[in-house]
Amino acid sequence: MTQPGTAVDGDWQRVHPASPFVRGWVALAAVGYFFGRETFERLLQGRDLVDPNLNGRAPWLLAGGGILLLLTVGGFILSWYFTRYQVAGGYVRVNTGFLFKQQRQARLDRVQAIDVVQPLLARIFGLAELKFEVADAGESAVRLAYLPLGKAKQLRATILARAAGVVTDPETVEAPEAPEHVVLSVPPGRLIGSLVLSEQTVAVFLGAVASVVLSVLTGSGAFYLYLIPAVLGIGAAYWSSFNKGYHFTAAISPDGIRLRYGLLDTQAQTLPPGRIQALKVSQPPLWRILGWYRMQVNVAGYGGAAGDDGAARTTLLPVGPKSDVMRILSLVLPDPGTDDPERVFTAGLQGLDADGGFVTTPRRARLLAPLGWRRNGFLATGTALLIRSGRWWRQLVLVPHQRTQSMALHQGPLGRRFGVADLVLHTTAGPVVPRLIQADAGQAVELFDQQAARAREARKRQTSEQWLAQVVPPPVPAPTPAPAPPPAVPEQAAPQDPAPTQEDPKHG
Repeated sequence: MTQPGTAVDGDWQRVHPASPFVRGWVALAAVGYFFGRETFERLLQGRDLVDPNLNGRAPWLLAGGGILLLLTVGGFILSWYFTRYQVAGGYVRVNTGFLFKQQRQARLDRVQAIDVVQPLLARIFGLAELKFEVADAGESAVRLAYLPLGKAKQLRATILARAAGVVTDPETVEAPEAPEHVVLSVPPGRLIGSLVLSEQTVAVFLGAVASVVLSVLTGSGAFYLYLIPAVLGIGAAYWSSFNKGYHFTAAISPDGIRLRYGLLDTQAQTLPPGRIQALKVSQPPLWRILGWYRMQVNVAGYGGAAGDDGAARTTLLPVGPKSDVMRILSLVLPDPGTDDPERVFTAGLQGLDADGGFVTTPRRARLLAPLGWRRNGFLATGTALLIRSGRWWRQLVLVPHQRTQSMALHQGPLGRRFGVADLVLHTTAGPVVPRLIQADAGQAVELFDQQAARAREARKRQTSEQWLAQVVPPPVPAPTPAPAPPPAVPEQAAPQDPAPTQEDPKHG
């Protein structure tokens, strides 16, 4: 027998009855505004509530408004009644619609991330929305809105447990929520400081200086008017970044990395281990004053996310010092594949030339990147490929070997002239674009072959998508170095196993 309040695996459950009203409050507000605006204005002015010029039409207008309101509320009730969800047979399913029915489902073993989202109105009612991201979805595969916050957390824990391969009581669908340990948090002062030292602030400052100079030279103050839309746009961008990054915390739990953030609309993300496809650590020039960095990731399912919401969901750390970066890196890549990860990652973040063992652009090609040739480089550890670039806007990109889906070599006319080539690694769509810039052509071809071997071996070790049902394998053995090829980039493709698509090297 199951306890009261539990759901037997396979039973269909309904969302909270207030869900359609939380989703459709704008429609109710529009109806109230349309029929009540004039009455409210007459009440404030001390006049009769009903216009005497209506000549008996008031009852009909009230009746029409009442019918429209009833239809809207009736539609909400039907929407709630026909919205049901189920966790059964390795799937989470959501049925919606009473005229046009739709069923969406996601395989539990393909779940890439689960978000618990609370818009402001939902927070007032104590409700939350669940978003399930899967590997083959350009947007959220399943959106379940709304559930009581406690029930949403319980369902998230259950689905993550099923996806992880945890064996639970077959009589019930519920699993206990995994404990967590907070790793870091971003104080509001640091977040505000990062916005003040951002590229947006530099753009505003330069625009203001240009307007003052032009106004003085021409004797006209009209140039100040051009700053108004720019200031409004920059102000909105500042507010969005602050709202999305406020009270950012990162925690670790058995079911993955948990991220929480938001001022008005709060969001809690859970990224299961190994689901991150690529990671980027970046540092704008002004942030170097205080030693701050930003971290972004590619996660399957997040690639199609656009706008501020997509930027927030792909941010692993909005702003933080090097110590925070190292903590997050230890969560994303528990086995760095090197005996001295501190030295290697520090060289990736700040180093030049051969610091930490990085291989950089050859000196003969320094004219192609006068400032960055000593910085651009790569290093392969036992578990990931590290690519660094940028002298002023520093970047370090990290791609776990098993997440390399395909590769391509690029060499344009100037690259052939100086004997260099670019190597592009293809992962899921997102803000991280792994690209090795201006490497020696022979080294690029050699890395092409070696990275294909590393990816193949790493995927063989990844025997299960259920991360709590498998044993962590030993590090990937170093592949046998291939003989040095000629400088020209030949036509070839990386052998991949299993079947992700790949591209032949492209020549400009």
